[in-house]
Amino acid sequence: MKIGIFGGSFNPPHKMHKKIALDLIKRGYVEKVVYVPTGNKYNKKDLIDAKERLKMLKIMTKDNNNLLVSDYELKNVLTYTYQTLDHFKRIYPNDEIYFICGTDNLQEIKTWRNYEYILDNYKLLVIKRNNDNPKSIMSSLNTKNIIIININAKDLSSTNVRKSLKEVGYSDDLDDEIMVYLRNRKLYNIKEEDDC
Repeated sequence: MKIGIFGGSFNPPHKMHKKIALDLIKRGYVEKVVYVPTGNKYNKKDLIDAKERLKMLKIMTKDNNNLLVSDYELKNVLTYTYQTLDHFKRIYPNDEIYFICGTDNLQEIKTWRNYEYILDNYKLLVIKRNNDNPKSIMSSLNTKNIIIININAKDLSSTNVRKSLKEVGYSDDLDDEIMVYLRNRKLYNIKEEDDC
């Protein structure tokens, strides 16, 4: 079986996160996708608590048995990508493990701990974003395990979703159930309807 490990902050998880996973499954790149939200030790601006992000991912994936959610990175230590991939290789020793990321992540890969080990031992499914030129990014990398994938979708980021929540109090890019969850939990400083 081919297992895709989809790491990220998912702050919040939006429709494109789900579309990417479903497209990869539909097109035969992987058979299952495991979402792995980063823990609280990850140094990123405006990052809400990992347990909240995990819960939203579970809401988003609840109706699809091929979409799984893992709390592996939620322990109270900084976890590196190579450790996460090795963890899932231990869980699925007879399966192929793929790491799902965007071209924006690939641009930064040389800053990752043990990035050469990752490129040597795992296949990367790299989703083309914006006007990124993957060939220029890959020119100095071991590319034997890098697969560039074009998914027909608008460029969407969690940053833009959070901005929309703050400015207009809603985002069409979130599942309705996640929008309700955010309002009930009072997350992301969502603009109230009566705000001026």
